[in-house]
Amino acid sequence: MRSYHQYCALAKALDVVGDRWTMLIIRELLLRGPSRYTDLRDGLPGIATNLLAERLRELEEAGVVAREDAPPPVATTLYRLTPRGEQLRSALYELGRWGAPFMTEDAEGDTFRSHWLTFPAEALLTDHAPDQPAVTIEVRTDAAPVVLETSGGGVRFRPGAAERPDAVLTGPPRLVLGALVGMLDLEEARERGLQYEGDPAVLARVRPG
Repeated sequence: MRSYHQYCALAKALDVVGDRWTMLIIRELLLRGPSRYTDLRDGLPGIATNLLAERLRELEEAGVVAREDAPPPVATTLYRLTPRGEQLRSALYELGRWGAPFMTEDAEGDTFRSHWLTFPAEALLTDHAPDQPAVTIEVRTDAAPVVLETSGGGVRFRPGAAERPDAVLTGPPRLVLGALVGMLDLEEARERGLQYEGDPAVLARVRPG
């Protein structure tokens, strides 16, 4: 692991997490929880297999990641964040909030996984009617579906489909995110190809203030 050799807290942090791919590995473990090596590789398209192994080894040595044996019938090695690694959650959310405006730019050629919506959406969205019954919005892109649920005044994402969603957003990631966070008016997004099923008030309830 390379070092800046500076007696500075930020430099010391970057010594551990500043290498290419490292923060994205941590992102995957934060969003997925304990993961197989193949799960991590799927969530990190473009990473070389040997580089992923090297980064995981370095994070283990730094006490950020630990490995454990999954019980049968899985019977494989799982990687998880340690409590020290979990402390990076707020830093990643703030980076996701800071980077969200860049997602309005042309993303042609970019790969996408649906669970990546978690950081910008959970950082920016809020529940404007927390005293009302919770609502769910199913998000369908080219990737696997995810569900947005209101919870405690905020929102949470989880993988999978909703049994009875209050609304369904279907379309390319850029339109879906634009409609969710208010970068696009719903009607404008529809004109560009977004499909929306349900009461528009459900979407308005979770958009940024």
